[in-house]
Parts: sequence; C-alpha cells; structure tokens
Amino acid sequence: MGIQDIIEGKKQWRAHKARVKALPADYRIVYEEMQKYLFKVGPVDLPDGPLLPGIVDFFEEGVAAGKGVLEVTGNDVAAFCDGLIQDSPTYADLYQASLDGDLGKKSR
Repeated sequence: MGIQDIIEGKKQWRAHKARVKALPADYRIVYEEMQKYLFKVGPVDLPDGPLLPGIVDFFEEGVAAGKGVLEVTGNDVAAFCDGLIQDSPTYADLYQASLDGDLGKKSR
C-alpha cells in the first residue's frame, strides 16, 4: 500500500464521515452505535468494504422518505446489524478457524 492509497483512503473516510454528520441526530446516533458494534464483531472487510457506505445510503433514503430511524432498522438494532453481516466472514470466524487448525495439528 503506497502513500497515495493511504491519502485516497483518508479522503474517502472523511467524505463518508461528512455524510454521516449530515444525517439527522437520531440517525447519526444509531449509525455511530452500529459502527461501534460492527467494528467489534463485523466482517473482515468492514473498513474497505461497501457495508458502512451502504448503511448511510439506506439511512439517507429513510430520511428522504420521512421515516424515523427505528422504522428503518426495527427496534433491535443489533439484530439488524447481525442480519447485514450474517454471510460475511468475521474476525471471530477467522480466530475460531485458527484455533480449530491448531487443535487439528495437536491431535496428529
């Protein structure tokens, strides 16, 4: 990864954060909590993948439709997040696989 890639990544992240900041307060609060949750349990490609920008797109559509944030996500926001990442490999999955591999080596 070169310096240009790092600079471009920072520009994209700042533009993303500006979109989040432009959301109404209730959407912004829920987004920030979702982001924290997803960074703890989320998919391996979260920082560079389409998930976070996709959530902002989804929220912007909810705002345009005049809906409240919980009308868009439902009352259980963690379950909403889990649904978004259900088919994505997570760091927990990679860790479990590495443990399973270590156990397999020890039993041989």
